[in-house]
Amino acid sequence: MGDPMEVKEVRMSDIKISASNTRKDLEAGTEDTSLNDLAQSIQEKGLLNPITVSKRKDGLYDLIAGQRRFLACKKLRWKTIPAIIRDRLDDTNATIISLIENVQRADINPIDKANAYQKIYEKYKNYDKVAKETGVSIPTVKKYLALLNLVPSIQKKLTTAEGPVGISALSKLSETFSSEKQEEAYEKISGFKQSIQLELIKRSDGDVNKLTELRSQAFEGAFDTRVCMEGLCFKMPEELKTRIKEMLKEGKDLRDVVKRLK
Repeated sequence: MGDPMEVKEVRMSDIKISASNTRKDLEAGTEDTSLNDLAQSIQEKGLLNPITVSKRKDGLYDLIAGQRRFLACKKLRWKTIPAIIRDRLDDTNATIISLIENVQRADINPIDKANAYQKIYEKYKNYDKVAKETGVSIPTVKKYLALLNLVPSIQKKLTTAEGPVGISALSKLSETFSSEKQEEAYEKISGFKQSIQLELIKRSDGDVNKLTELRSQAFEGAFDTRVCMEGLCFKMPEELKTRIKEMLKEGKDLRDVVKRLK
């Protein structure tokens, strides 16, 4: 982005939290590290990384990145804080800077991250450009943007505790089911590990009624990863499944096995 940059001590009272700051949900990922914990760590070890701010026309500063560090230092009643100062940032570039700082962190709410990607995409209208600006892959950008198509009730359930695979499953759910069916579909895939959830969604073909039977098959282990690797991830009598697995173990080619069963 090529904007001028300097680092200096800035008065805490001159810093305002910018709307461009990616992190909106301060509770996400803080089960183990609260603001109080962070404040204590900063008090003991100092602030290891300065915050990032942008100079405003009125002489004040917008906080672009480092919101939790800023609030922790506020708890410590600091008068000034070390800050990287960037000038001439438009809203999109400010969002990009905030996102880049947070994108590798596990404790940022996925919806906050999705909204940041959306804001950048709205400027460029090009997935490749968004990927290059943020340093992530195009599939990752699309995966997060898909989360914004989830109904609000499911978005609230999407926490960082589910991790990247959970995000993949819910992204797929948003692409597969209409908003009217998402809640029902979500309930039917709940309780399974994420790889099974993805399998259930894929095999449902967008029909929420199919999930009831698929759910029963999943409970019986029909979508066990090992079985799927053997090409047997479909419903069949257990005796037939056993015969096929035995022939495969003997080194028989799958095409020959199929011919023998005809």
